[in-house]
Amino acid sequence: MNRGYPIEEIAKATGGKLTAGARESAHITYLLLDSRKLQQAGESLFFALPGSRQDGHHYIDDMVSRGVSSFVVTDGDWINKYPTVNFIVVKDTVLALQKLAGYHRNKFEYPVIGITGSNGKTIIKEWLYQLLNEDYNIVRSPKSYNSQIGVPLSLWQMSEENDLAIIEAGISESGEMEKLGKIVRPTIGILANIGEAHNDGFLNLKHKTKEKLKLFTQTEVLIYCKDHAEVNQAVAEINALKGADAIKTFTWSQHSDADVRIVSLLQQNNHSYISAIYKSREFDFEIPFADKASVENAIHCACTLLVLDKSFSVLRTRMRNLTRIAMRLEMKDAINNSSLINDSYNSDFESLRIAIDFLRQQNQHPKKTIILSDILQSGRGDMDLYAEVAKLLKQNHIHRLIGIGPSIERQKKVFERSELGEFICYASTDELLKNIDTSIFHDEVILLKGARSFEFEKIAKLLEKKAHQTVLEINLNALVNNLKVYQTILKPETKMMAMVKAFSYGSGSYEIANVLQFNRVNYLAVAYADEGVELRKNGITLPIMVMNPEERSFEAMISNDLEPDIYTLSLLDKFVNVLKLRRNATDPLYKIHIEVETGMNRLGFDASDIAALIDKVKASECITIASIFSHLAASEAPEYDKFTKGQIARFEEMSSAISEQFNYHILRHILNSSGIARHTYAQYDMVRLGIGLYGLDPTPAVQSKLLPVSSLKTTISQIKHVRAGDSVGYGRVGKVTKAKTIATVGIGYADGLNRKLSNGQGHMLVSNQLAPIIGNVCMDMTMLDITGIEQVQEGDEVVVFGNNPRVEEIAKASETIPYEILTGVSARVKRVYFQE
Repeated sequence: MNRGYPIEEIAKATGGKLTAGARESAHITYLLLDSRKLQQAGESLFFALPGSRQDGHHYIDDMVSRGVSSFVVTDGDWINKYPTVNFIVVKDTVLALQKLAGYHRNKFEYPVIGITGSNGKTIIKEWLYQLLNEDYNIVRSPKSYNSQIGVPLSLWQMSEENDLAIIEAGISESGEMEKLGKIVRPTIGILANIGEAHNDGFLNLKHKTKEKLKLFTQTEVLIYCKDHAEVNQAVAEINALKGADAIKTFTWSQHSDADVRIVSLLQQNNHSYISAIYKSREFDFEIPFADKASVENAIHCACTLLVLDKSFSVLRTRMRNLTRIAMRLEMKDAINNSSLINDSYNSDFESLRIAIDFLRQQNQHPKKTIILSDILQSGRGDMDLYAEVAKLLKQNHIHRLIGIGPSIERQKKVFERSELGEFICYASTDELLKNIDTSIFHDEVILLKGARSFEFEKIAKLLEKKAHQTVLEINLNALVNNLKVYQTILKPETKMMAMVKAFSYGSGSYEIANVLQFNRVNYLAVAYADEGVELRKNGITLPIMVMNPEERSFEAMISNDLEPDIYTLSLLDKFVNVLKLRRNATDPLYKIHIEVETGMNRLGFDASDIAALIDKVKASECITIASIFSHLAASEAPEYDKFTKGQIARFEEMSSAISEQFNYHILRHILNSSGIARHTYAQYDMVRLGIGLYGLDPTPAVQSKLLPVSSLKTTISQIKHVRAGDSVGYGRVGKVTKAKTIATVGIGYADGLNRKLSNGQGHMLVSNQLAPIIGNVCMDMTMLDITGIEQVQEGDEVVVFGNNPRVEEIAKASETIPYEILTGVSARVKRVYFQE
């Protein structure tokens, strides 16, 4: 672990001016960029990073109140406000972070492997860790920390205990890699696949390749594939300019001479058998993968082993044992009303911190348990390491630790002294499985964090709630991406209301709300009070608007601080009457939202009602108007833009007439997802983001930046071979004119699969190919024609919708809209939430 530096030394490294408060002797161990991820206040240095909506300077007051006493800022005025706090004043906090990381990296002389490319960076990094951790104490980039701020955080982990670093770096525009190259200074470089991914910000593929190569200006040897013409040409052009200082290369190729020449590639039973020639000697190795990307990534890894002088026999043995990398944290329903977070593909201290960050976002249960294996290859003494782990758990209010492994068992006194609510220890995973009483888990969030050798998948299987084989996967990273896409369109001061009605468009309730709350959305909106009550029960504290308040739910709304949408005078009277019975004279005014009718002709006050509305609100003496809003009927349709502008004009007139009668600020909002992109001039104080949050927008420029959030997947239950003249399914509508291969999959109309997709109208993805539905969709099953699709087996995964086919295609084939497809996925379909 990095032991850090005195604040004075950090000031010099960043090039900033230190104004030291009463605690000028502060020693910094942790770099903090996100106020939500504070874990060790006294040893943390908070960098106030800039942002159009989330400027870090806005959170300094909060950080000081929580015990942070050291900051890097661009605004020296903070010194006067907090004279006892340490401030380092710099011109650019991101550059200061990079300078500090570069200063730290220069303390170490051991090899640094730097990896960049369009695809495969993280896989290569993790595979190199698998291949080399027997020989080195490796520090590596956590997860996909490869950005302008992720790379410095990765370098900050380097310590004297390590003897090899593996750092990945990615860029999104010209000029970024030059900055990273100066601080990473890799001794061994790997340029992975260069493709079309992330092309925005570059003129063309050649330009992007040259920019990525700037990571390797000081590299001793660069590994790359000569078969990529753009890469080969770019390296040649750069080396021609550098002359005697040319980058030394180590190349591989399937088609031409190279340091490693691939002479044959055989793929069989999901394995690849590769023969190659290196230094005139032929060698071969096997990998347990057959896809093109894995083969290319594996050859990059094999070349790296050769550069490090590993023998053919070592290479052959280790490559054969490569395992698939789990690139995500998964959250599923668990037994006894609990939630299970599975992050059991590795276990090191930094990845534990990241997993705990995700655990802390889960507010549905106050009780939190971690099942943790021995942390392998840490390079530190066990007592020191596990004392740090115990400190981390205590600071994050972990109730129970279940430790597995001989090292944790030897250090049990360290955990017993840490005042955790409960500590249980087992020598092995099998011992836990044999002795654990699963009834101890109830109404809690359980994090599984274990090294692969401990086989925590067995524990996951024990604790997961048994469910239907069909699952709806929810990509939380995609959700956050989509939120940010819309935020970039908005003015910094415009607030965001996120629509989580209808079970968050089928994606879940508190699971989605937790992410939105963590990412500082301002408001949530639900359709009915019971949805809001459920969110409150699961720890959601954001303001919540109820769009369809019913009189029978008023009591529950008031008890749970849910804010009603009021759209008629009679509804207002009824709510005020109930409120007055429940309210004490000293209670604050209760917030309501006023909906006005501008052209949707669904709900809302007409212009003729406004005078009476104002009088009633003033006379009530118990309510205050939080916002005034209306609905756009056709914001997505260019042919109705004149009508939409008319709606906005009516809204301006009606909302102004109400607001002018009150001496406090009332929020106004009319834009929905498509309105945010197409009618951005009407942002007012807040916008309402609905279907766009889940990856759908009619504006092509916006849609191109959105990611699908939901993927509906099932599995093949049985494969049959049917003859000409046979039929498939009910009603014999699936007539077979020639011999076919049929796969039955475990999804039907009871799961939300529309029957209009029957008999060739719909398709599902099987082994990367679209297979048509044959016969009628049944209640619990559907049959697919997989004739001609090779290497398909029972138990294989089948994609109903996701990246391919997209939900829009399914909706079109079903003669409906994507909203109906998403919200129609049955509650019996298990939701699995994951974060990259």
